[in-house]
Amino acid sequence: MNPYHEHEFEAAPGLPESLPVNERVLWQGAPSAYLLAVYALHTRKLLMYFGLMMALQAVYLSGESDISVWPSVALSASLAGVCLLLLAGVAWYAARNTLYTLTNRRVVMRIGMVLTITLNIPLKQIDSAGVRRLQNGAGDLSLGLKGPRRVGWLHLWPHAKAWTLRHPQPALRCVADVQQLAGLFMQAWTAENPQACIQRGDVVVQSDLTIGHGQWPVQMS
Repeated sequence: MNPYHEHEFEAAPGLPESLPVNERVLWQGAPSAYLLAVYALHTRKLLMYFGLMMALQAVYLSGESDISVWPSVALSASLAGVCLLLLAGVAWYAARNTLYTLTNRRVVMRIGMVLTITLNIPLKQIDSAGVRRLQNGAGDLSLGLKGPRRVGWLHLWPHAKAWTLRHPQPALRCVADVQQLAGLFMQAWTAENPQACIQRGDVVVQSDLTIGHGQWPVQMS
């Protein structure tokens, strides 16, 4: 797994160098800024939280005869709106600077906001994966890595599977038609790991790959 800094001199979009003659691009895509804001930055949950807090504030202040309710609530609403707009801007900027690439040999992730890096992850170094469906066919594809080497969670965020702080898993977040991507990934991974066994749920299809169902419906281990 090799990190490359900057992408102004990419050999091709999302690729830090030209592909070898025996390697080809199977898929390229970027996260949806809207879905990234909702599911990675949790803006919808924050909107509900801010709404509840302002309702409680209004109820509390309405019992105080010497305090005007609406100016205080309007100030809180303004501050909440600024917070949500900032998070939406972060999601937009993250999506704008991200490009995921799947080839028949590796997964390449050009990510980063302050410092842009490109993660080059060979398929032979991936021993697990998971799919999380979101809405309208979009979703996340997370990647579990072999060996002790790990990518720092802060380097990956928000392109990491949720709640994997100790063992961060890179994730292709909020991409359209995640099932198509998962199918292409499975085919490429199987071709690169012909001796591995594949499981779907508890049924063995081929020995290191499991495909299950749930919040992360595709699991390989």
